[in-house]
Amino acid sequence: MKVKGSAFKFGDHIDTDLIIPARFLNVSDKDELAKNCFADLRPEFADKAKSGGVIVAGENFGCGSSREHAPIAIKAAGIGCVVARSFARIFYRNAFNIGLPILEATMEQDFIAEGDPVSVDLTSGEVRNEANGKTVQAMPLPPFMREMVECGGLVPYIKKQKMKSEVNDIHK
Repeated sequence: MKVKGSAFKFGDHIDTDLIIPARFLNVSDKDELAKNCFADLRPEFADKAKSGGVIVAGENFGCGSSREHAPIAIKAAGIGCVVARSFARIFYRNAFNIGLPILEATMEQDFIAEGDPVSVDLTSGEVRNEANGKTVQAMPLPPFMREMVECGGLVPYIKKQKMKSEVNDIHK
């Protein structure tokens, strides 16, 4: 499972209010959330992210309140993956719950520049800057988490597991 796109670079401690400002939390429409993703920090983000991409960030990405709107907005905006040095615990869980792949990787600040082409292998954990050939090794996703992402999140994953179980029960 691979993700490719241009890098959107962010620093440390990007909180959920920067990802999707509180004034947009009365909206549940994914397209509306996508349109307002990073509205205060980078007003141009939503237009640029439509063609896909990879967010590359520093420490503690997704800190702040436990709003599930934040990973939904990122995914709906067109981002295929988030790679960061570390994630806030609740953001990490919420990202997988909605099917947004995220990887933790120790990397230098200059590893990737804004706009560099990036490829991310979710199976091996390799993150490659296609502009300069540099790679970093992220923690690869365990198979069940890759399957959860492929299914579109936790609820579709559980439904699929339930269907597998029912089919197995029929064949017994």
